[in-house]
Amino acid sequence: MLTCRSVWRKLTPLARASSTLCRQNVRRAGFNNGRSVRVQTAHMSTGPAGGGGRQTQIYVLLVGAAAVGGGIYAYQTVKGDQQRYEERMAQMLSRSQKAAEQETAVPTQSEPPDVPETEPEAAPSSEEPISLASDSEAAAPTEPTEPLSAVESTPASAKIPSHAPYLLIGGGTASFAAARSIRARDPNARVLIVTDEPDLPYMRPPLSKELWFSDDSSVTETLRFKQWNGKERSIFFQPPSFYIQPEELDSAENGGVAVLTGKKVTHMDVRGNKVKLDDGTEISYNKCLIATGGVPRNLQAIERADEEVIKRTTLFRKIDDFKSLDNVSRNAKSITIIGGGFMGSELACALGRRSTESGLEVVQMFPEKGNMGKVLPEYLSNWTTEKVKREGVKVIKEALVKSVTFKDDKLEIQLKDGRLVETDHIVAAVGLEPNVDLAKSAGLEVDSDFGGFRVNAELQARSNIWVAGDAACFYDIRLGRRRVEHHDHAVVSGRLAGENMTGANKPYWHQSMFWSDLGPDVGYEAIGIVDSSLPTVGVFAKATAKDTPKAATEKSGTGIRSESETEDTAVSPVASTTPAAAVEQQRDNYGKGVIFYLRDKVVVGIILWNVFNRMPIARKIIKDGEEHADLNEVAKLFNIHED
Repeated sequence: MLTCRSVWRKLTPLARASSTLCRQNVRRAGFNNGRSVRVQTAHMSTGPAGGGGRQTQIYVLLVGAAAVGGGIYAYQTVKGDQQRYEERMAQMLSRSQKAAEQETAVPTQSEPPDVPETEPEAAPSSEEPISLASDSEAAAPTEPTEPLSAVESTPASAKIPSHAPYLLIGGGTASFAAARSIRARDPNARVLIVTDEPDLPYMRPPLSKELWFSDDSSVTETLRFKQWNGKERSIFFQPPSFYIQPEELDSAENGGVAVLTGKKVTHMDVRGNKVKLDDGTEISYNKCLIATGGVPRNLQAIERADEEVIKRTTLFRKIDDFKSLDNVSRNAKSITIIGGGFMGSELACALGRRSTESGLEVVQMFPEKGNMGKVLPEYLSNWTTEKVKREGVKVIKEALVKSVTFKDDKLEIQLKDGRLVETDHIVAAVGLEPNVDLAKSAGLEVDSDFGGFRVNAELQARSNIWVAGDAACFYDIRLGRRRVEHHDHAVVSGRLAGENMTGANKPYWHQSMFWSDLGPDVGYEAIGIVDSSLPTVGVFAKATAKDTPKAATEKSGTGIRSESETEDTAVSPVASTTPAAAVEQQRDNYGKGVIFYLRDKVVVGIILWNVFNRMPIARKIIKDGEEHADLNEVAKLFNIHED
């Protein structure tokens, strides 16, 4: 039917031309007679009247030639179409046979995902405030049941899509939370995550916490760990079957989330709505999230050192860093951790416990007077330092590194006060630098005080560009402009950015929390500005067996404590009637308690020391922003004096 129609379209101009020529000949014959054309009956058999015989013969010849030419053309056209049709059918048959052969050879490539994308999490109401009760879905999705490893990431031969409606740069917690949020509000959304790491999105906290306490010798391969409550889980948010392949992104009927691993975005064209990868590939987008996180800082003394020193130094951040340090701890005789903050103290405790079995010497040095001296008040910092020592760690306080050299198969750390420390390996845990490499090409503003991309209340840097996680410098309506480097902030900011990318237009007002554990027995949760240079008031009580991170996770059923928060505990807190005791009366017995950080007599930060699942109360106190005449009374809201 299509062939006949195409032939008819091609012959139509010839038919029209013949008709036009016929009418012109008739007019000429009439003009030659000087009157209207009248054909007499007697002349019909011999020719037209008025001397038009020659013209009629020419007309007949032209019409005949046109008919013959049209017939030849039609024949060739039909024959050509038939030949092309047969070739096309042969190609289609050949492709189907090849596809069948490939499916027979590799049957597992078409397995359906374990988590159907047609059933996304429920979209939150645009009028509801952001809370960690709803963020738990993004923080702790369905537990992966299949083994994971870096080699199970996106295949190197995967075709890179040229366009992604939602492009997320970075493969950390913020990106994953944003992807889940986008899919919740737009179930058919096509989301592409681009990460320079070889692994699928995973949570970072266990890398310096629970993984080190695993009894499984193959933990570096499985990356599964037991939480303090004894339950086992993977550090990966979802198994590979949750995601679709990047080459399937354009054709996926119900959309999905694809992860492009091992690729780095090196250039961003904001006006053209496209990015360039390190291999030169360009990807256009409709909306983009920058969640590039940060890179570990290093000491200048190490950066100036020779190659042998750099080879024996770990900047702890990723899965590969955990695997490398685990291997070093099993073979080296001594490891020195430089840094007294969260990461350094957690790793010191973890390696210290391992040292009791292997004989490994663990040294921790820092410029402050005690562990976490920039965060905790001095008395609690000193208590924490003693706790770290009891874990088998040699602590060197007020240590400023002057130089690091390699001599006689040992690293020599020369301190500015003349002390010399020899070690086999160094772990530099001296903070994080926000990754703002894309700022120059994208023309985005970087905050000069805190670092990171400056964003508005909706986490927007441009009309179709958002920033979340460690790389976002946002304005806190209570505490001013800030940049936060913690898991909970990555979850909440990523989720909110995803909602706003789908049109929610919600402001970021949530006070994110963070936590740190010095093993299963001592831990704390914090919120707001916790700076040891601020005035503090601490209220403590005697701890019981249930006042530990292990007991808290056993009660809540989760190892990521931010997931166990519920807003209803902050609605109508019931104060304890037991009298509070001042810090001075505790005589260094800091079993559990609350530390308030003040600025202009207003509470701007709170640490809950071995007090768990009370963070909504702390959040409400900071949100209210009121002066309190007696913080001992405020501490009763946390029920720290109850057994």
